[in-house]
Amino acid sequence: MHAEIGDYALLGDTRTAALVSRAGSIDWLCAPRFDSPAFFAAIVGGEEHGRWLLTPMAAPVAVRRFYRADTLVLETEYECGEGAVTVVDAMPLQDGPGSTVARLVIGRGGRVRMRMELIPRFGYGLHQPRLSWAAGDLQAVCGPDTLRLSSPILADLHEGTARATFTVTARERVPFVLTWVPSGYPEPPRENAEDLVAGCERAWQAWAQRCTYQGEWRPAVIRSLLTLKALIYGPTGGMVAAATTSLPEQIGGSRNWDYRYCWLRDAALTFTVLHDSGYPQEALAWRDWLLRTLAGAPEELQIVYGAAGERHLPEWEAGWLPGHHGSAPVRVGNAAAGQFQLDVYGELAEAHYALVVRNGFAAGQQDVIRRVLAMLERAWREPDEGIWEIRGPRRHFTYSKVMAWAAFDRAVKLADRTGMAGLRQRWRALRDEIHAEVCRQSFDRARNSFVQSYGSGQLDASLLRLPAVGFLPATDPRITATIAAIRDELAVGDGLLLRYSPGAQGSVDGLAGGEGAFLACSFWLADALALSGQRAQARDLFERLLTLCNDVGLLAEEYDPHRRQLIGNFPQALSHLALVNTALLLSGHPDRQGTAVAPQ
Repeated sequence: MHAEIGDYALLGDTRTAALVSRAGSIDWLCAPRFDSPAFFAAIVGGEEHGRWLLTPMAAPVAVRRFYRADTLVLETEYECGEGAVTVVDAMPLQDGPGSTVARLVIGRGGRVRMRMELIPRFGYGLHQPRLSWAAGDLQAVCGPDTLRLSSPILADLHEGTARATFTVTARERVPFVLTWVPSGYPEPPRENAEDLVAGCERAWQAWAQRCTYQGEWRPAVIRSLLTLKALIYGPTGGMVAAATTSLPEQIGGSRNWDYRYCWLRDAALTFTVLHDSGYPQEALAWRDWLLRTLAGAPEELQIVYGAAGERHLPEWEAGWLPGHHGSAPVRVGNAAAGQFQLDVYGELAEAHYALVVRNGFAAGQQDVIRRVLAMLERAWREPDEGIWEIRGPRRHFTYSKVMAWAAFDRAVKLADRTGMAGLRQRWRALRDEIHAEVCRQSFDRARNSFVQSYGSGQLDASLLRLPAVGFLPATDPRITATIAAIRDELAVGDGLLLRYSPGAQGSVDGLAGGEGAFLACSFWLADALALSGQRAQARDLFERLLTLCNDVGLLAEEYDPHRRQLIGNFPQALSHLALVNTALLLSGHPDRQGTAVAPQ
């Protein structure tokens, strides 16, 4: 029986991530990177596609789980008729080429019979390894991949699966340490599970202590910041959009995408939030990642890259995997890497502006800014695939044009700092031209609202971002009317919004089926309400959205209000950064007030 998406908790070592269910099954893990082939892929298939189960033999009468304070060390407490037991899970942060999961079973009372089942299946569940014993450890070898399981518990081996049963009494502690290493590399020394868990706890708590946010929603903010940190690929500073691929936007649907890559938009928004929450080191590491990734040709900017800046992300389907709850296909790679998304330039400009104001310029940064703006000067008039990465024809999306405006607006502000004051007038003229065109072409007077694209008549929740980026004041009648129209037409629950109407006549995405409420858009609605002076409504909505987090504080990309469950890739960086951003705004952060700066 499949766990639901919201039944999972995240473990991470800032290189890759594992998802562990309430039932104690690690159903997703790739190594050595987020985007490497999974050897536990049950979340998009079945147990035969790889998992690691550690759970009581008898069905528990109660399950409670939580992260140790300000960490990614997970404790799951099982109460059974025969006693109680806790399973502690952690992925220690390491510098070597391997990745490790430490699991510790602790008896709390009585005598609890446990079972362990290790089913490694490499290549996204396709390849069965050779299992054997070596120096007292269990080894699973499959081509370039080797797993080593160290534990005092001996398992029976059969057809690529290791199974064991054991009994835990009060105060007894049974360790398991699973390590992935590249085949042929020297075996790392055995490590003690207790020490690994303790070191992991100290590392995450030390990181969390740097947080400067002291508002009333601090626990939710800290949990979101920890999640964002866990999605940063430590060796390079790049950030993946989510830990998973192909978790569906509609159960049984085909809107299933691989999010284990670095979207410039999501990263730019995230690192601005991290900087303003007390984490400038992560923001500057991303800036350096970006400058390396753009290399000598910033005009060739892609909207998404691999964790180390790779450009080639071919999209293909793992046809042997049935998908989460039958939601096929399961995709690897992402064809969005070849799309043109105009809004990305604006998000990058916002991030560059914020980082320069706070930290000055890095070597080569001025040249990148100048060359990207020169390219944008030619490209802003072109249609694009937009923020939602449509797979239908390109359009003149309103949000895309607004973010092109934002790019030139921030450039005007940076002109003196860059030594490019001579370009200020040119950039100001472009900024004003775009502003006038958007107000003329995107505001539908019959609807009394801005619309998704020039002449479309459709609404889009991305329009809620217009006051946040300063395009118009939130109190402008055109903005307040747009907010009201979006709340009326795109609502699918108590404050929950669709991105747009995918089934509407003239819908742009070119895809079959529907999707759930897009959580980031609902946070954007709270932002827009707060900026327009409706702070009580904004607070109410924000606190309603916090209740959608699962029991350990995590959010997916979307929420299905009919099934009342999280859906889409998980955990999702955009959802968590939007949560932190709204908390900062409602707590009065000075850089979240959305003051308009262009002619009205």
